Amino acid sequence: MENLKPRRRRRTAVTAASLAAVLALTATACGDDGTTAAGEEGSGKGTITFWDNNGGVRTAVWQEIIKDFEAENPGIKVTYVPIPSEDVQSKYDTAIAGGGLPDVGGVGAAYLANIVAQDALEPVGDRIEGSSLKGRLVPAMVASVRSAGGRGDEMYSVPTSASNGTLYYRTDLFKAAGLEPPTTWAKFYEAAAELTDVGKNRFGYTIRGGAGSIAQALDAMYGQSGITSFWDGDRTTVNDPKNVAALEKYVGLYRTTTPEADVNNDFKKMVAQFDTGTIGMLSHNLGSYTDHVKALGKDKFAGIPNPTGDGGTRVQVSNPVDGLGLFRSSKNKAAAWKFIEFAVSHESNSKWNESAGAIPANTEAAADPWMKDAEATRLGAKALTDGSTTIVELPYYLPDWNKISKADNEPNFQKVLLGSMSAKEFADTLAEQLNAAQAEWKERNAS
Repeated sequence: MENLKPRRRRRTAVTAASLAAVLALTATACGDDGTTAAGEEGSGKGTITFWDNNGGVRTAVWQEIIKDFEAENPGIKVTYVPIPSEDVQSKYDTAIAGGGLPDVGGVGAAYLANIVAQDALEPVGDRIEGSSLKGRLVPAMVASVRSAGGRGDEMYSVPTSASNGTLYYRTDLFKAAGLEPPTTWAKFYEAAAELTDVGKNRFGYTIRGGAGSIAQALDAMYGQSGITSFWDGDRTTVNDPKNVAALEKYVGLYRTTTPEADVNNDFKKMVAQFDTGTIGMLSHNLGSYTDHVKALGKDKFAGIPNPTGDGGTRVQVSNPVDGLGLFRSSKNKAAAWKFIEFAVSHESNSKWNESAGAIPANTEAAADPWMKDAEATRLGAKALTDGSTTIVELPYYLPDWNKISKADNEPNFQKVLLGSMSAKEFADTLAEQLNAAQAEWKERNAS
């Protein structure tokens, strides 16, 4: 794999944070036994720090993997730091600005380019080529993280999993109502209406109005419109009239077939509502599959790929591949890399993804027996490989993607739900910001 030496780019603006936050992160920062200078490979022994980018949700399985790693590598200790997923980018930005980055950190593709643009991550392409991971990573996931890094063919994270969009539905409620599974958008809207009885606090759907709402709204837009590319030349298709019409129909579910409180839903609230109440359908990703199994058992729900359009084709937006990054500031990259290689090995990667219900990045793990039993994961993986699904690639390579999609436009999406902003105004605003970000990115990469 070619190792392209990255050109330095202007740093993107980082999120301001309090000194207290900087100090708190620095206290658990890069493992340092005092024997090596910053940026060196180190002895391959000592203490390293790992930031889990979905802390609290996947803590138990990571602690098990760390225990296994330390047993196999008695000269290395791993300090585990759980970072909630909603806070992780701001924590990285804070640590980049003030010091205190970990040796290894979970890095999702959605904010990978932002960290790469600040020159905080070490390229990992050559390390993969010289390791036991060579030839054992799912090619599509490798391509995804390579693209998301925004610097040509170089890789800045090692993929661990993919978690594509999934429509969960209560099979018991569908059966009682005499409804067919929501495999098409027409059946989805029919079920949302039929399963709603506001007086009895029963709703056909729960919509994501809070944190993380934009990618889910885009999935509904492109899924219904059938538009198969995010760009038309250098202009985004987000505000194409077909997408605007699809968004209008989707947000029309709010307060009609969804609870009013959904305007503030993040994924945790949404999942809790689905698992403990009488809500018929939930759009999320494979990451919540095991939560539904624990709460409902396998007989009361099912998870399927997103609905197909009238012509029988399925269009989904890409979900960010998760991965592990090696930070440039690490004083013990040799030990840190050993941990990454172990975490993405067959046994560890299988263990992590089985716990999460996600699609493994390790090809050997992806062939393990548990995949056959995890129906939603199996169907999700099949949909991505059997030619039935067209993936619209979101521009994760834009350093400002996460800022635009979250900080700038999640509040606007809430305005659309509440009726104070039109779907067209929302889509036009988002498109204007994306077009500007794309132009800036192309200018940087042309220099």
